[in-house]
Amino acid sequence: MIDAIQVTATDLINGIAWGQWLSAGFLLVLGIVLAGFVARSTGRVLEKRTSRHHQVLIRRLFFYLVFLLFAMAALREAGFSLEVLLGAAGILTVAIGFASQTSASNIISGLFLVIEKPFEIGDVIDVDATTGEVVAIDLLSVKLRTPDNLYVRIPNETLIKTRVINRSKFPIRRIDLAIGIAYAEDVEKVSTLLLDLAEQNPESLEEPKPFVLVTGFGASSVDLQFSFWVPKEKFFDGRGSMMVAIKKTLDKEGIEIPFPHTSVYAGSHSEPFRVQLLGPEQQKDKDFPDVDKHD
Repeated sequence: MIDAIQVTATDLINGIAWGQWLSAGFLLVLGIVLAGFVARSTGRVLEKRTSRHHQVLIRRLFFYLVFLLFAMAALREAGFSLEVLLGAAGILTVAIGFASQTSASNIISGLFLVIEKPFEIGDVIDVDATTGEVVAIDLLSVKLRTPDNLYVRIPNETLIKTRVINRSKFPIRRIDLAIGIAYAEDVEKVSTLLLDLAEQNPESLEEPKPFVLVTGFGASSVDLQFSFWVPKEKFFDGRGSMMVAIKKTLDKEGIEIPFPHTSVYAGSHSEPFRVQLLGPEQQKDKDFPDVDKHD
């Protein structure tokens, strides 16, 4: 029995075309190495000619094309018939397509994103309630990194169906600040002060010009909108420094910034709270009621 098993194993080993399999394995390894080399070389050539988004797509395209050619050559070298494999691959593709309609939808949506190009790698976008920097645009999804360093994956289909805001599309952005001043203050004086601050702020651009608008009359304030333009990479620095400068300037000029006041009311059937101002002597009697009695 043991001799029969040994003979069978020996026949199987001797029947394997080791040369063909070694050649096929060598072709696969060579294909991976060459595909990576071609992809990196293509990326370096296109580094200064195209965007990061296009660089990633073209690098992946060249990698898979080169690897696919070597993989087909390896299969042929191993003795497989490519016609049969292609037929089986077609049937398998149809079956997978029916079983993964969501994935197919994401792939098609990804193609539309590539063609339309509403954003690129490195842009900051808003999708629903998520804001983040685009770190990858893949076949099925887009990956974002949020300001608090979270990794968010959003399916391509969602991006096609949802309103997307690109905060980095244009080189400059406008900052709108809402400011309220008391009704007794001079609106024209405040407008002049705000425009002077925009002129002095190093982040603010001269063109387009900053401006101040009266947007309404609130319950306790005249509402103003102060708008100025900054480079997109200076948005948060410009906003923060300008708000600090506005507060200091208005305090220095004695301009009141009204704030909400809260009144305590017990209801229509309750008596009002009694408020009484105490003088120094009355306050002393309240704090030490029994001092005079002991004297």
